[in-house]
Amino acid sequence: MKPSQFLLVAVSPILLYSCVSKKKFAAEQAKVAQLTEANGKLTNDLKGCEDLKAEAARKAAGLQTEIDGLNKQIAFLKENNTTALKQLQDLSVISSSQAESIRKSLDNIGAKDAYIQTLQQSMAKKDSLNMQLVMNLKGAIGNLDDKDINIKVDKGVVYIDISDKLLFKSGSYDVTDKAKEVLGKVATVLKNQPDIEFMVEGHTDNVGFSRGVLVDNWDLSVKRATSVVRVLQNQYGLEPAKMTAAGRSEYVPVGANDTVEGKAANRRTRIVILPQLDQFFKLLEKKN
Repeated sequence: MKPSQFLLVAVSPILLYSCVSKKKFAAEQAKVAQLTEANGKLTNDLKGCEDLKAEAARKAAGLQTEIDGLNKQIAFLKENNTTALKQLQDLSVISSSQAESIRKSLDNIGAKDAYIQTLQQSMAKKDSLNMQLVMNLKGAIGNLDDKDINIKVDKGVVYIDISDKLLFKSGSYDVTDKAKEVLGKVATVLKNQPDIEFMVEGHTDNVGFSRGVLVDNWDLSVKRATSVVRVLQNQYGLEPAKMTAAGRSEYVPVGANDTVEGKAANRRTRIVILPQLDQFFKLLEKKN
């Protein structure tokens, strides 16, 4: 045998063995990869199971807490039911023994409700009469300047404000002829309301005043009020017992005394239709 042939025969088994080992190695590597992948999947599945177990445990704890709460509510309701039954038994005894007292109380409540309704109806009627009076006054006076005369209802009382510019000359308490015409129209409406009583108030601004017998604004406001009352009595026949004259001086202003407009608004004579308190007191007496 030639040396070359011998060498070929000797090397062939080694080469064959080398090829077989690489195939096995590759196969083993593939198995390892598969096992690694399977292990990862199983690990993830295990973690998921553990999470589900923990969630189930939390829910179980929550349900147990809810069950405990419901059991407490059941016990509370049972206790309340027992108490309510006892109260019903006591109530039946009270109702039978005090029915007459309860009936009288209900009667008193009904009487008070009726009395309140009567007062409300009387007040509504009075408000309606006041509004009618205001409309009659405005209709009688006609289209005078709103700055010279103002008629309004405030808190159930009718007020007629007449500016001193219309009624008097500056510093005087003699009623002007034009003012007498206006007072005559007011008197016509008031005479048609025989039950009405009213007060004539004189008001001034805060400018100091002294002339002749007039010492200050108190005197001026009183003299102007009495001058208006005398005109209503002597020239238009209003009953003097239904009238009151009063001076308010500068102490009930309707405007700011630091402006010309405010001072002009404060210099006024106000006729106040007095509330009929005697009728109100009669209502109170009827209650008793």
